[in-house]
Amino acid sequence: MEQFTRSIFDRVLAGLNQQKVSLLIGARRVGKSALLEAIEGATEKKVLHLNGEDADTAAILEQQSIANYQRLLQGYAVLMIDEAQYLNDIGQKAKLMIDNIKPLHIILTGSSAFHLQQQGAPLAGRTLSYHLYPMSQMELAPYENPLTTRQKLEEKLIYGLYPEVLNIPNLDDKKSYLNELVNTYLLKDILSFEDIRHPQKILDLLKLLAFQVGSEVKIESLGNTLGISKNTVERYLDLLAKVFIIYRRTGFSRNLHKEISKSQKIYFYDNGIRNAVIRQFQPLALRQDMGALWENYLLAERLKLHAYKGSIVNSYFWRTYDQQEIDLLEETDGTLTAWELKWKLQKTPKAPLAFSKAYPEAVFDVVSEDNYLAWIGG
Repeated sequence: MEQFTRSIFDRVLAGLNQQKVSLLIGARRVGKSALLEAIEGATEKKVLHLNGEDADTAAILEQQSIANYQRLLQGYAVLMIDEAQYLNDIGQKAKLMIDNIKPLHIILTGSSAFHLQQQGAPLAGRTLSYHLYPMSQMELAPYENPLTTRQKLEEKLIYGLYPEVLNIPNLDDKKSYLNELVNTYLLKDILSFEDIRHPQKILDLLKLLAFQVGSEVKIESLGNTLGISKNTVERYLDLLAKVFIIYRRTGFSRNLHKEISKSQKIYFYDNGIRNAVIRQFQPLALRQDMGALWENYLLAERLKLHAYKGSIVNSYFWRTYDQQEIDLLEETDGTLTAWELKWKLQKTPKAPLAFSKAYPEAVFDVVSEDNYLAWIGG
């Protein structure tokens, strides 16, 4: 299996020299464990590597005392704990270690932000935070030539960019892997940490969201369709975001009367997960949702690019009540740049008239199959 070098590798490795706790978060199977192994192999520091899901790990950390942790870490300069969110009071325990054992660097990984970050609350001022996503085209570029990138685009749009998916040669096996990932691993984090009375409702909600990618989502309408309250829908959406399945985008407005600002769109971090939710893996030529696939793919890649480069960008969509719209609007230090995302470019679209009048200083451009690679850092 090909091992990929991740964009945050150098930053995480360099962080080992600081008396800090690194929080490495990301969905299950995006490569957090593989990244830890690569870091361990690249450093000359002695590493103690534990797994938070292992009962023995919980047992040896249970006695919350400096003496216990000094015995455990004697001779070690780095402590790595995979899936640390399963350990009770891991934030408090990591604080005790990092404050009293020197030199030491701790890396905690977790696949559920709501739990690991809550556990990390005692670590204020002591953390370095990293988010690992599914593979990005920016990370794949060193392993592909231009022809390969072109040939594999369809597979990426359908099966996504989870590391193991990219290493599976057979398409049926890719489908099986993604179906197992959705039904076993990703939902496991929600069901294990939260009291979900009707797990099927979460899957039903995900299906509704998958069919509405690129469209505005109305919470009340989702609740009516599912037979659950608006508050329950909001809670489920929050949980799905915190296990890194979906993320939200809101509408942009500077108080132009016709602009829609309170609505939202919901996207999936990975096309393969989105397609697995609705069990649709047909070739592009047979699909009716090509626009949604392209938009979801490009926006996720753009999100990864900004995250890995450390760019501070506010991202929105833009629409007016009379249906003038733009797929992506980025605001950086007050500067606006707008993009329309088109799979096949029949003719070069112009910025909507209302947008041009309201924001004459904004830059408008189009991203299509012809120019998308540079736009996503590939």
